Amino acid sequence: MELWEVKAEIAAPTAESTEQVLLETGCEGWSILEDAVGRRAWVVGIFENEFEASSRWSELSPLLPSTPLSACVVRRLPDSDWKNSYREHFKAWTFGRLHWVPVWERDSFRLPPGHAVLWLDPGMAFGTGNHETTRLCIERLVEFEASLGSLAARDVRLVDAGCGSGILALSASLLGFLDVSGFDNDPEAVRVSQENAALNGLAGRIRFETAGLPEGLGAGQSGVVLANIQSDTLIRNAEALVRSVAPGGLLALSGILATEARTVLSAFGDLAPDWTSSSRTLGEWCDVGLRRPVR
Repeated sequence: MELWEVKAEIAAPTAESTEQVLLETGCEGWSILEDAVGRRAWVVGIFENEFEASSRWSELSPLLPSTPLSACVVRRLPDSDWKNSYREHFKAWTFGRLHWVPVWERDSFRLPPGHAVLWLDPGMAFGTGNHETTRLCIERLVEFEASLGSLAARDVRLVDAGCGSGILALSASLLGFLDVSGFDNDPEAVRVSQENAALNGLAGRIRFETAGLPEGLGAGQSGVVLANIQSDTLIRNAEALVRSVAPGGLLALSGILATEARTVLSAFGDLAPDWTSSSRTLGEWCDVGLRRPVR
């Protein structure tokens, strides 16, 4: 089988907005590869022949949010090459007792006792947890679960707003949260989330639905609300997000550029002045964590 690859490096901070372009324009055959540690990113497409590869790049390049850092490279991929083309960019990573591991390491990976693993397929769309924004959210989630003490995670309702590939919701399920749901305004994201759930033996354990903010939050309150979404959307829906958190609960916001941290903190601080808040930075990105008082 002959396949052709188109690959161009893009500025790491533009990876999320570039992925959004791919979703909004319905550009099929393209993926975003990210190296969170090296702070690099690439837009990659795989097509059936050289002409299609070149012409599809000509269609896509004017739509990108910024000029690529390098000229695109078009090359023929031998069968053995294209099957492994994603592997150099995706490595297993760990936080607390959770591990996020590429599926090709399934036979060799050894899980420590008492730990849990989420298998990831980098060939799928909507990310694999390798982005800084996802990692920041996951760290908040793991630390919150560890702080519960005598209050078991199974008693805490959790919502993943803008679930994308479902990684945050799936990670929560592995940590022991039983009442877990996720929503996204893109039906394709919901489908991918369900596929990732099946890949990890979690099909049916999490409710994924197509919905946007604020509708997806529902009428009730949750002990944990995770929202890895662009900052303008977070601010626009700040009131609904704050209302959705139960007393003693966590609101973890991500998808925020480090330069936007103060703006987001200010917007949510005005609505919840008595909540405890903090922000962390990883590369060009940051998160905002808010804890609602018990009373």
